[in-house]
Amino acid sequence: MKNKIRLIIGIILFILFLTGITAYIYIPNKARSETTNSIPTVFIHGYKGTAKSFNTMLNRFEKNGWGKKGLVYFISSNGRILDYKVNGAQADQMFVQIILQNNRANFSDSARWLSDALRHLKENYNVNTVNLVGHSMGGIISVYYMQQYNTEDYPNVRRFVAIGSPFDGIYNKEYFKKHQDAAANDLKPNSVALRMLYQGGFPQTVDVLNIGSTGDLVAYPESVQTIRNIVPENQLKEVIIQDDDLGHSDLHESQKVDQMIHSFLWQDESQ
Repeated sequence: MKNKIRLIIGIILFILFLTGITAYIYIPNKARSETTNSIPTVFIHGYKGTAKSFNTMLNRFEKNGWGKKGLVYFISSNGRILDYKVNGAQADQMFVQIILQNNRANFSDSARWLSDALRHLKENYNVNTVNLVGHSMGGIISVYYMQQYNTEDYPNVRRFVAIGSPFDGIYNKEYFKKHQDAAANDLKPNSVALRMLYQGGFPQTVDVLNIGSTGDLVAYPESVQTIRNIVPENQLKEVIIQDDDLGHSDLHESQKVDQMIHSFLWQDESQ
């Protein structure tokens, strides 16, 4: 009788053991807390951007052995956060991609959604520090994040790369005949949203690389360079690529830009 009881108890414990393993394997990402020891680099697309905006750049980075995409955050129009693991969410250099469903929202809403994703990253993956890479409006809302969400509830930023970000707005008036929405209104020169960039204090601990191109007919070099009025000179490195064929969307497809980002984020740090 005692042997039967022991056998039954043993079977029950074994089943519970297997159940525990299965639960661990299949538990949803957002319910499981993990830790990454490296500083993740977060990529934020621009106005009307999608997953495609940074996909090819991140593929090139992976082929070069610079890191791996570990997480993709999709933020719905109502602010719901969905996080998807890629490559096990572990790498010496982990890339995190932010995708906003409403890619035409104003700066304030977009920055809030970015902050929600980064807070989730801190709370669920124990990430306290990140690098940011933003293309076009993605660079602008990154600055919004650093100015307005610079508290211990959110990851702090170590290094920031802006690619073709028109910090003084889009000068081409023809652009706004085609684009008429909340984001487009904020991207107009002298908009209230743009003026706010110059009123907030920029964190003194963030190093910045600002990249533009003479061929960019959306973010003119003159607009790109007004970041000088936001970021202190000793924290800022600027590069305007002299190439009239390198357009606005070409910037995140350029291997020259790849090398600049790699050098600034990772090579410079190791020297």
